[in-house]
Amino acid sequence: MKSLPYWCRGKVVKGFGRGSKQLGIPTANLPESVLEQLPADVATGIYFGWACVGSGDVHKMVMSIGWNPFYNNTKKSMEVHIIHSFEEDFYGEVLSIVILGYIRVERGFDSLDDLIDAIHNDIRMASSQLDLAEYKAYQQENFFRRPDLKRPSIPSA
Repeated sequence: MKSLPYWCRGKVVKGFGRGSKQLGIPTANLPESVLEQLPADVATGIYFGWACVGSGDVHKMVMSIGWNPFYNNTKKSMEVHIIHSFEEDFYGEVLSIVILGYIRVERGFDSLDDLIDAIHNDIRMASSQLDLAEYKAYQQENFFRRPDLKRPSIPSA
């Protein structure tokens, strides 16, 4: 995907309410306006990158862009799982992310347990990839500290 890395931000909105409750894997949902601005070559699927809530620390993230076929959604969504434990919800806070890589296509699953297993595999893959020097450098980008920056200073390949 030629558009990666892709940088964006938006205020966290309420999602479908399944991440924490059904899956035990909380997600922060970005608004439709952010989803609508994605480049055409950013397909539905599972991605990895870095995320920052407000002006806090920058953490690893894995993200789903798409229709969530297991749930037969009729609404496309952008759901970010930040690989970090937060003590409370942060609805309304600005979430800044950089999407660095693609993990897999979105797909349906035979059971909730199969979906949960796949998400945990995605988290492991994202975490492993983000430990590589080529991706780790993005964690320090000024984009996460300066809300006025629309694009990073790191050149894209």
